[in-house]
Amino acid sequence: MTRNVAWIFDLDNTLHNATPHIFPHINRAMTAYLQQHLQLDEAAAGELRRHYWRRYGATLLGMMRHHDTDPGHFLWHTHQFPDLGRMVVREPLLRHTLRCLPGRKFVFSNAPVHYAKAVLDVLGIGNLFDAVFSIERVRFRPKPDAYGFLRLCRTHHLRPRRCIMVEDSLENLRTAKKLGMKTVWISRTKRVPGYVDVHVPDIAGISRISNYAATLYRAC
Repeated sequence: MTRNVAWIFDLDNTLHNATPHIFPHINRAMTAYLQQHLQLDEAAAGELRRHYWRRYGATLLGMMRHHDTDPGHFLWHTHQFPDLGRMVVREPLLRHTLRCLPGRKFVFSNAPVHYAKAVLDVLGIGNLFDAVFSIERVRFRPKPDAYGFLRLCRTHHLRPRRCIMVEDSLENLRTAKKLGMKTVWISRTKRVPGYVDVHVPDIAGISRISNYAATLYRAC
């Protein structure tokens, strides 16, 4: 039964810890991009980024809507990591943990494909996934927009009710739940909202629910 189950994983702060090194680097790169292309000083660029994030949920969307920015150009230049191997913080048993999960596996990330695949290569898990569904695949409509979830399901012939979404973002899990997916929240926060089915502190905790797919879909 579990062969028809699909595990859908976010990338940053789900399959690896992006907070210490990766996210600060991206933030600096995005601010520098705005400085260079909009002729702003650092403070003004930072404020504009925060404004776009609050209004649209992503700097990229604000740049596209108000400055006609080429999304591919923006994502390429803001996701360059000459020392990525040293910046990725990984879980030592990650590969073993993922291999033990029954069913198909996908990465669904708001990041660009070149970065996502590079991180998966550093983690040594790239060959465990059926596909990487990046921001380019969803026409630059990032999560939590339902468009990307539905496009992923259509492209790979997935039934939402047989999908398990593993994420650190509650907003993204809320969308997944509305579409009928089961949800796994990666977080150390103790308060758990009702649309979260399983709560684990980190990706290593997935090993404790390796039989979760069979349990969830016994009635399907």
